[in-house]
Amino acid sequence: MLHMVAKLHYLSDMSQVQIAKQLGLSTATISRLLQRARAEGIVRIEVRDLVAPDAMGQMLADRLRLRQVSIVEAPVGALGALAAPLATMLLAENLKPGAILALGWGRAVKGVLEVGLPPLPGVLIVPMTGGMQQHAPHLQINEFVRTAAEQTGGTPHFIHAPYLPSTEARPIFLADAAISQAVALWDKIDVAIVGIGLAPGLAPREPGIDSPQDPALVTSVGEVIRHYVDAEGRSVPWIGEDRMITVSPAQCRAAKLTIGVASGEKKAPSIIAAAKARMISALVTDLRTAEAILQKTAP
Repeated sequence: MLHMVAKLHYLSDMSQVQIAKQLGLSTATISRLLQRARAEGIVRIEVRDLVAPDAMGQMLADRLRLRQVSIVEAPVGALGALAAPLATMLLAENLKPGAILALGWGRAVKGVLEVGLPPLPGVLIVPMTGGMQQHAPHLQINEFVRTAAEQTGGTPHFIHAPYLPSTEARPIFLADAAISQAVALWDKIDVAIVGIGLAPGLAPREPGIDSPQDPALVTSVGEVIRHYVDAEGRSVPWIGEDRMITVSPAQCRAAKLTIGVASGEKKAPSIIAAAKARMISALVTDLRTAEAILQKTAP
């Protein structure tokens, strides 16, 4: 009876008078039942503390040991909303002509590019990975580079090679002058923008999009440019990783600033793991995702 009355009142939004009429009880009885439901723990009422995004960003930066976290008040999945705080971060770096801006792939990166990057005249835009032989719009890394160069007034450098070539083909691709020139820029990255992905077992299966199926990845909780990590930020190697044409974890860590852009409460463990792995040094996310991360990192 306690459970039924509580559901009718708190979940079905029925008044105490309506419940009393439906159950043939007095309003006073319904009131007592609701009080008992709270006293016995059947109903728990939580009043969330309101924390300003700036204060929450600093709290999150301290928890994750990141240089900077920017939080935007926007619905989860509104990826374009991440563009404004990302632009603020980029402009604060005061990138000069010749500085290197590296781009990863993913829906969040695509979302911010659809809104646009700020003017950064003369920067060199380089992909952080070779291409993927799949048609999904959020995987078109060279197109991201072309778009970013148009928006910033920078110079694009393309990598016309697959991110996962065969063992025999990899050295041939890397011997190409244009590809080797772009790959050489990975050791000099000033700012990188990366998406943060879910582990293969957690990511939804999508037609035409393949993820590594190595059983070893069962311990991973997320990835940055197909470098998988576990909950403690430790690398989870997978069969074929040594064939990838991508920025290495060490190069991500060596960049002056690596900004992760991510949205979604399900990604909270992935974001935490990427921070622990030092694959990102800054984060742009939304309020609900930030709250989920704070909850999971609470002392």
